[in-house]
Amino acid sequence: MLDITRVRGVYEGRNAGTKYNGFAWAVATDQSNSPDMYTQTGNSLAEIDRVLEELGTDKTRLINVTVYVSKIQLKDEMERAWLEWIGDDPQRWPQRACVEAPLNKYTMVEFVVIAACP
Repeated sequence: MLDITRVRGVYEGRNAGTKYNGFAWAVATDQSNSPDMYTQTGNSLAEIDRVLEELGTDKTRLINVTVYVSKIQLKDEMERAWLEWIGDDPQRWPQRACVEAPLNKYTMVEFVVIAACP
């Protein structure tokens, strides 16, 4: 039997990450309620780093990322923070999609990722 590892999140009824059968899933939003997309993106990606580390993997092993933004007009600010975080090695870039979606009151960006585990 394969074990499922879970990383507790801040919201009741759901976790921030899960690991099973060689894969890890994580989700993150910014908890500071910053009014700035760049700041929220950086904070959210730092949380992704934390959750992936707890699951035994990291951003260099990302396979798929879905980014939800509250306003597509702010995508460039998200993209700036993303590029700083992901690095310049195309061999470590995941497949990524960005979608405009209504999000919680102060949330401007949400990341959902899938990574391989070593």
